[in-house]
Amino acid sequence: MPVITNIEDLRVLAKKRVPRMFYDYADSGSWTESTYRANEADFERILLRQRVAVNMEDRSTRSTMVGQEVAMPVAIAPTGLTGMQHADGEILAAQAAKKMGIPFTLSTMSICSIEDVAEATGRHPFWFQLYVMRDRGFIEALIDRAKAANCSALVVTLDLQILGQRHKDLKNGLSAPPRLTLPNILNIATKPRWALGMLGTKRRQFGNIVGHVKGVENMGSLSEWTAKQFDPRLSWNDVQWIKDRWGGKLILKGVQDIEDAKLAADSGADAVIVSNHGGRQLDGAPSSISALPQIVDAVGDRIEVHMDGGIRSGQHVLKAIALGARGTYIGRAMLYGLGAMGQPGVERALEIIRNELDLSMAFCGRTNIRDVDRSILLPGTY
Repeated sequence: MPVITNIEDLRVLAKKRVPRMFYDYADSGSWTESTYRANEADFERILLRQRVAVNMEDRSTRSTMVGQEVAMPVAIAPTGLTGMQHADGEILAAQAAKKMGIPFTLSTMSICSIEDVAEATGRHPFWFQLYVMRDRGFIEALIDRAKAANCSALVVTLDLQILGQRHKDLKNGLSAPPRLTLPNILNIATKPRWALGMLGTKRRQFGNIVGHVKGVENMGSLSEWTAKQFDPRLSWNDVQWIKDRWGGKLILKGVQDIEDAKLAADSGADAVIVSNHGGRQLDGAPSSISALPQIVDAVGDRIEVHMDGGIRSGQHVLKAIALGARGTYIGRAMLYGLGAMGQPGVERALEIIRNELDLSMAFCGRTNIRDVDRSILLPGTY
């Protein structure tokens, strides 16, 4: 077992163990990837104020996100194809999140289905992320399935009406299961741990879709269906329709602009996630952490503001909370852990983030995450 001290260690190990097409899917952005890089880099410009001679006993990272108690203000973000980073990946990540006391969010485009995750976690509440598609009957069925699976929040993604151009995915011929071209076969042959895991599971397709849509029974028909389904006509009226159909906690993901944040607050949703889809949609957009403060200032008294994008450490979580986020999400950091070591890797990623958050908070003179605000940051750096 290698010594894992930070998220970068997990990333390096995942790159060795996961086939190129799936590692690149997780670790890339659209076009020039400038926004993807900025999401992480912009955290480093924000500096913390170190305080001394402060009582550091009885520290707590416990908080709430949309009214749910969490061990730290971190949730696992919805990520498509998680079950292709490691066999049964969504199940393993959900089990890790349950163990660590934080929310897990299942993507519409997951390999393991809603029902798979519910069964494997003993119907422990998790969150479900919804893509709005043209087939409204399918959306209604997804919402009903999420209710039946005891999902406690619905996360509606607003920034994927059309798909950003992701060059690595195009070059790799990304598909699930993998397209068996000669380069892909040769690459998979160098990843025996991954291959053996995939041979041992029946979950290799999009579990929330295959078998749940008329005429979609295999990957060929699925590709044709999904290419036509993401709905460019998505509007705030659809958000209201989804809110009424769901009836529970509603989180809106993918907001970067103050005007959109105000509309999100007007919608009656419980939280909004400041996010640029991990830099995978509009390249050249601002990083999530740079967009966060102005959105908090504009609507933070009306709606819970969360943020997603670029978080690779507990210090990043601390900086986001200091700038007004009530919660944060990790996607790639979780995927690196999953690809590196399966469920123990996800747990290790969460342990790293929790420990870094706890220690950094203490060095800044705070013992409770609920007391963290902008005063722990060096003025002029955010």
